[in-house]
Amino acid sequence: MTDLAAVKAALKTQAVETPSWAYGNSGTRFKVFAQEGVPRTPQEKLEDAAKVHEFTGVAPTVALHIPWDRVDDFAALGKFAQDHGLKLGAINSNTFQDDDYRLGSVCHPDAAVRRKALDHLLECVDIMDATGSADLKLWFADGTNYPGQDDLSARQDRLAEALAAVYARLRDGQRMLLEYKFFEPAFYATDVPDWGTAYAHCLKLGPKAQVVVDTGHHAPGTNIEFIVATLLREGKLGAFDFNSRFYADDDLMVGAADPFQLFRIMYEVIRGGGFTPDVAFMLDQCHNIEAKIPAIIRSVMNVQEATAKALLVDAVSLGAAQRAGDVLEANAVVMDAYNTDVRPLLREVREELGLDPDPIAAYRADGWQERIVAERVGGQQAGWGA
Repeated sequence: MTDLAAVKAALKTQAVETPSWAYGNSGTRFKVFAQEGVPRTPQEKLEDAAKVHEFTGVAPTVALHIPWDRVDDFAALGKFAQDHGLKLGAINSNTFQDDDYRLGSVCHPDAAVRRKALDHLLECVDIMDATGSADLKLWFADGTNYPGQDDLSARQDRLAEALAAVYARLRDGQRMLLEYKFFEPAFYATDVPDWGTAYAHCLKLGPKAQVVVDTGHHAPGTNIEFIVATLLREGKLGAFDFNSRFYADDDLMVGAADPFQLFRIMYEVIRGGGFTPDVAFMLDQCHNIEAKIPAIIRSVMNVQEATAKALLVDAVSLGAAQRAGDVLEANAVVMDAYNTDVRPLLREVREELGLDPDPIAAYRADGWQERIVAERVGGQQAGWGA
């Protein structure tokens, strides 16, 4: 039998980092759909994030994206976050939205472009120093579209050189988190296409370099929980970017496409000892047609529900079935946990934390949405163009 008190205690320790860019306007390659009340400044993004934390109780940090969230005084931005009950989390670099990066950034054949990209990455470490952030998250759109376009091995050498320079700049208590994506925007060869490539670079760099698993960045049918288990076993799982996708992109709410997969991932996290602050549970989503703040609240709740189910797996019974070679019983133990309705349990957890048991209803009743629609008039809304 699973100890429900222990499950509830574990759930109360969970933390999910929300991304600043999820509060801004976004869309497809064809159209960005603007919404009323969308933040115009990093400070307004933090105000919205504070509401997510207020009603969920488990979203205390906010990831920044540079230059989208650039301000004149990052220390002051950190103080603003603190005043709203938050902390600034991972600093995300951007080496994919500049014309110079048409052929890549740190892997570009032109040394001048590579230097520009490296300078940006080092600037992001400077920002970490100012904000007190512990994590630098790197994702590179670098790759090639055609055979013969560039030397694949040479591009890996350039990547390794840049990563080593950034790694050398990190202070104690800071980490480099390397993300991978198997395709897009490069259609022939992506320079960091899979967990093995990311792992190989991080292994060579040292203990401050770890891998980010973005749940939407895999080919159909990929066993993501195997990747999670392996990286945990090797001590190289640094963070998740939680999202979901049906075909090729990855900006839907986590658990939208395959909630069973999210449960399986969280089970491996818990079984492998990864349910600790050493593994960052971050959302990486863009809410294109749905309301921003409720979608983020719902995403946080989806992570909580998958975690609760994973914590309910009867490890003793599962282990006995596995040792006995009882295939059906072992699967039944896992499925029993997954099929449990954990919503009443999570309502209890929220009430014990002094929160409303229904975060979505509480947000709607709060009046924040109506307030920001009325007050955030004029100026330039945050977002990206298409």
